[in-house]
Amino acid sequence: MRPTFDPFVLPFVIGTTFVLLYCFIGMIRIIWQLPKEDRRKFGLSLITPKTLWKNIKDLFGDCLFHVKIWKRKPLIGYMHSAIAFGWFMIIIVGHFETVAFSPLRGVEMPFMQKLMSNLYLPIFFRYFAIEGLTLKAHIFSFLMDFFLLMIISGIVIAVVKKKRPKKVGMKRVTKFGIKEDLVRIALWTIFPLRFLAESSVAGFAGGSFLTKFLGFDLLFGGNYNETLSMVLWWLYSIDLAIFMFVLPFTRYMHIPAEALLILLRNAGLKTTAPRKGYALAEIYSCPSCGLCIDVCPMSDSKNNNYKKTAVYFMRNIRRKNKREVRKMTEICLMCGKCIEVCPLGIDSLNIKIAQRENISYRMKSDFGYLGSQQVNETTRQQGNESTRQQDNETTSSDSQVFRFSDSKTVYFAGCMSHLTPRITRSMVKIFKEAKEDYEFLDMNGSICCGRPMMLTGKKKEAQALIEKNTELIKNSGAKRLVLSCPICYKVFKEEYNLEGIEILHHTQYINELIEKEKIHIDRSDKRYVYHDPCELGRAFKVYDEPRNIIDNIGLLTAAKSNKDMSVCCGGSIGSLTMTLEERDEITANSVKDLMHNNPEEIVTACPLCQKTFARKSPIAVKDIAEIVVENLE
Repeated sequence: MRPTFDPFVLPFVIGTTFVLLYCFIGMIRIIWQLPKEDRRKFGLSLITPKTLWKNIKDLFGDCLFHVKIWKRKPLIGYMHSAIAFGWFMIIIVGHFETVAFSPLRGVEMPFMQKLMSNLYLPIFFRYFAIEGLTLKAHIFSFLMDFFLLMIISGIVIAVVKKKRPKKVGMKRVTKFGIKEDLVRIALWTIFPLRFLAESSVAGFAGGSFLTKFLGFDLLFGGNYNETLSMVLWWLYSIDLAIFMFVLPFTRYMHIPAEALLILLRNAGLKTTAPRKGYALAEIYSCPSCGLCIDVCPMSDSKNNNYKKTAVYFMRNIRRKNKREVRKMTEICLMCGKCIEVCPLGIDSLNIKIAQRENISYRMKSDFGYLGSQQVNETTRQQGNESTRQQDNETTSSDSQVFRFSDSKTVYFAGCMSHLTPRITRSMVKIFKEAKEDYEFLDMNGSICCGRPMMLTGKKKEAQALIEKNTELIKNSGAKRLVLSCPICYKVFKEEYNLEGIEILHHTQYINELIEKEKIHIDRSDKRYVYHDPCELGRAFKVYDEPRNIIDNIGLLTAAKSNKDMSVCCGGSIGSLTMTLEERDEITANSVKDLMHNNPEEIVTACPLCQKTFARKSPIAVKDIAEIVVENLE
């Protein structure tokens, strides 16, 4: 009979006990830092059947199978899921195997000793138990060898990814320090050491195609060497202990943290503070995989701005490097591509906005001008005249377009659309063509939606603006709100309480007019390429409507990067510190992407993107409302 204890298990037991206690205390700390209402929501979510099922599905999908990575980079997806799911299955199958062939059956021992035994026996099972040659034993041996091989294959890809990232479809990988390198090497060697240790005893302890035939028979020549075997088991245990002790202080903290993040997110919680509660769960859930580096518009910068991407931002928060955190917080374009590719959908943008709340930016907070924005007959007459002056093609009958009594639709152009008057003129013509009863809310001057203030962390000031705008819109009696600016669209959708009012971007609205045959389009053979604005596409998945519109107008060609991976124009108001030179570099790269299939015109649905692209584009850049007007029957 084999022994039930050996001193080599102690490093593993001590390391595992430490990391379990650390993670438990950390979890309690994060939950305690949540606002009281959030704690209540979180508690209720754990006993809600619908949320419970979603938790289980997401834990498997995001933590074990990494389905988001599979969709974009299958090889990297396999690497992550092979290690994560393989390790999980070894633990699960190992516990069942221990129960089936436990050497502790009938052995009397103190409670704590038995508890410790249940901790290490599944991990070092082959040393302590002899399975025999039964069918059940062969099945367990095969499964354990299969999952061990899966993990080792994932580790091989991880090594290739680190040394030759282009071989696995990545331009760059995250650069780490000595501590991170130590824990990575510890992780990479855990399972090769397990293979060697289990192979050394496979001649009598059981094994299958990997540990028995490849390991014991071929590698060890079918001979059992007790000294060598003991050295290997000690090395395996010590390696596990090193990994466990260092894990909480490295990126590998994401292994336990990401499970908590999924539970918090599915409870409907969001970041309310920059470095505690929900934000802290997101920060420690970042696996530093580096997928966000390649997609970040800054990654191709000549100024090595790839070191200011989301992965480095998270790392510097963990390191409490306030100076670098501020730099990264302020330079970010807030395009959201990092969120799109993140295996866990970590919202680094909200964390950055929360970080900005701690910085005092000089900004005028006087909203007195809003009082003069109440809609009256004088304002309407002035607005009609202003609109006529903007468009030489407008006839005198245009003064009758604005019907404000009992309006069903309110049009809010926004600051950037007013700086691009061709868009507002085009929308006026579309409203007229559709015989729409509408009100041009900010016709006589732009009313800010509040987004710029929010991006500088001025939430209180933005809220005051939001309350004023909400009052204006509700007093108009509108049933729907149409917006031309995706920036406005985002803030109206997320921050405003306009219950009973449908909020539409003008691409959604125009597409509806076409489908209901309220406007009619003459189709041509002109080749267009459509650019998905960040705040409209990635933020709200408005992809189909603008493409349907263009399909009715002409030929839609594809950019090199489309939809959720669409390029950022570089003109985003999200960045507070990016230089014009840096922006121009991003814009030029984005234009090249859009020119991939030689279109005749670039079409976008964002006034800021239109103005930005126009500076670098060799062909015309137009808003989608413009090309609709150009092709009206």
